[in-house]
Amino acid sequence: MSASADKTTHIRYLIVAMLFIASSFSYGDRVALSFAGPAMEKELALDPVKLGILFSGFSWAYVAGQLPSGGLLDRFGSKRVYGISIVLWSVCALLIGLTGYVATAWVFSAIFAIRLISGLAQSPVFPGNGRIVAAWFPTAERGGACAIFNASQYSSLWIFGPLFGWLIPAYGWRSCFWFMGFAGFVLAFAWWKLVYNVKDHPLVSRTEIECIERGGGLVNVDRAAGSKARSNPLTWAGVHQLLQQRMLVGIYIGQFCITTLTYFFITWFPVYLVQARHMSILKAGFAAALTALCGCIGGVLGGVSSDALLRSGRSLTFARKAPIIAGMLLSVTMIACNYTNVQVLMMALMSLAFFGKGFGALGWTVIADTSPKELIGLNGGLFNTFGNIAGITTPIVIGFLVNKKTGSFNNALVFVGLTALLAIFSYVVIVGEIKRLELEPVAQGGAR
Repeated sequence: MSASADKTTHIRYLIVAMLFIASSFSYGDRVALSFAGPAMEKELALDPVKLGILFSGFSWAYVAGQLPSGGLLDRFGSKRVYGISIVLWSVCALLIGLTGYVATAWVFSAIFAIRLISGLAQSPVFPGNGRIVAAWFPTAERGGACAIFNASQYSSLWIFGPLFGWLIPAYGWRSCFWFMGFAGFVLAFAWWKLVYNVKDHPLVSRTEIECIERGGGLVNVDRAAGSKARSNPLTWAGVHQLLQQRMLVGIYIGQFCITTLTYFFITWFPVYLVQARHMSILKAGFAAALTALCGCIGGVLGGVSSDALLRSGRSLTFARKAPIIAGMLLSVTMIACNYTNVQVLMMALMSLAFFGKGFGALGWTVIADTSPKELIGLNGGLFNTFGNIAGITTPIVIGFLVNKKTGSFNNALVFVGLTALLAIFSYVVIVGEIKRLELEPVAQGGAR
């Protein structure tokens, strides 16, 4: 039940803060393996290719779970599905910690299997984020809101990087997974206590609900979830409809490219700092935190700038595309790291690239702006499916590109930089006008 009508509240800011915290923990779980990687290489006798395969294990199941999770979100609501997700990935983190009791010959296989399960458990996180923002925020505030939760991919490094850099040398690489597991249960408790549907939140005022609704917020999207009268949107007919839209296909391709940069930073970047730049684990943790902080600042500024352009009268298309293009151009500067041995200059270039990646990461804002009202969860799942295929390809491709004899990352940085240029091509040439789609109703009984 809402708070009194004469009281103005801003509960939507509490909601986006919870999305940021939950997403930070999700990425923190992924980053833990990256910081543990150098120690695991020595203990488990892994070469770069095998380590890349281990990094990719999470994403195989994460990608496979996107469409089902999008359908589950549309059918059962964001709070329930997301909350269960937090509990499950926390259990998986604890299980990785228990691999210390597994025979050494089986540790690699055990961790890979657990990471698959963790990837499946975390698949509702970002489709859920996009869905909750579409419900809780008017259109003119979505860029900032999406930028805040999207900044979690950077915050995971500056929040958890120094912590893992201290834990691993002191207590071994499994200790960071123990920490993430127990902290995850605390997060799950907070989620159930603080997150609700818009009209069901005990603290929200009628004034805030009306403000959200007038501004284009889909305040009833979760109230319909679970209704027997509602057809199940998890159908191949719905997927087919979405894939027929050129604008969405361009957005999907762009997200694959942008996510390639993300997975370089959260998988191989700490290894790059240790192996190619000869930093200690602790120093690499603080260095990664610095660049990630730049990415976080860029992410928030990108969303705020996009919303400011929209409020100034620029078209939705211009307001969303301009920061994406500018950010990706800045990301290309990482290639220049191949031409300097000066650590300070390398860190400056990587910080600029990370800032640009954050500034241009508006994909979830665009999805909140364009998704058909009846297929928000499914479209978010499909969008994240395409994006996180990069979570499979990037660690493996970089594993092959890293020179086994010299540890050189030169070709890997060129690969990632060129992918940023491809993102620009996709948004400029393929996407076209950005607008909300109106689709024909999805027929019931479509193939699942």
